[in-house]
Amino acid sequence: MKITPIETGYFKLDGGAMFGVVPKVIWQKSNPADENNLCTWSMRCLLLEYGNKRVLIDNGIGDKQDEKFFKHYYLHGEANLTDSLIKTGCHPDEVTDMLHTHLHFDHCGGGITKKADGGFETKFKNANYWVNEAQWKWATEPNAREKASFLKENILPIQESGQLKLMDSPEQWDDSIKLLYVNGHTDGMTLPLFRKGNHTFLYMADLLPSAGHLPLAYVMGYDTRPLLTLEEKDRILNLAVENEWVLILEHDPINEAIVIKRNEKGQYAVRESVKLADF
Repeated sequence: MKITPIETGYFKLDGGAMFGVVPKVIWQKSNPADENNLCTWSMRCLLLEYGNKRVLIDNGIGDKQDEKFFKHYYLHGEANLTDSLIKTGCHPDEVTDMLHTHLHFDHCGGGITKKADGGFETKFKNANYWVNEAQWKWATEPNAREKASFLKENILPIQESGQLKLMDSPEQWDDSIKLLYVNGHTDGMTLPLFRKGNHTFLYMADLLPSAGHLPLAYVMGYDTRPLLTLEEKDRILNLAVENEWVLILEHDPINEAIVIKRNEKGQYAVRESVKLADF
């Protein structure tokens, strides 16, 4: 299996929203904010190549929204989805499977493009678009808290294209990828777990946005069920320590992936920051 991070650029979100009840005086030590209290976050997707498959996990925010939308998020950086894919030798038409962790706009916006006539179409013409069934229902019938994160133009064109594949919570997606499901951030968020050689990798999506979120209480204000997130986070991080999993971080602007430990106080901490190219 070939594992390649796909960088799609950076954006900014309010630091308080990203760290929930944790005071700024504490979280700013790991994730410093600008004068507007905004922190920089990556939108790091992942390409897995094995057998005849090219599986893309998440696809960033995209570029089809209007200026009014983007001005809230301060997109910056030179990387974009298409160029990053092509640099790996993978054209968008060669992606066989688009695997979504969930359908918040910064994770799925790049999978849909705007047509010249103003309509929308899928970016990956030959791919199946995989979404957990519970997350699909959650996203197409959104609650008031998450409604602003689920944009119809990112979601409905998948169904209209005929490329949508709903997953009824299978633990084993195929021979190479296992799926872990968590529901604290949003219903049916999907975390792909896979092996390469002697190492096991877990793509953390928004369960662990950055290394700065390792302390259990550091739960995003965006989460619909923060106490459930705390339980899920503890369970999965404990497995990661016991099994020495490599945790791939989608939103960390500095750390691509980490291996974690328990420190002298029994708390989760970074043992090592690693690059996927080294595996």
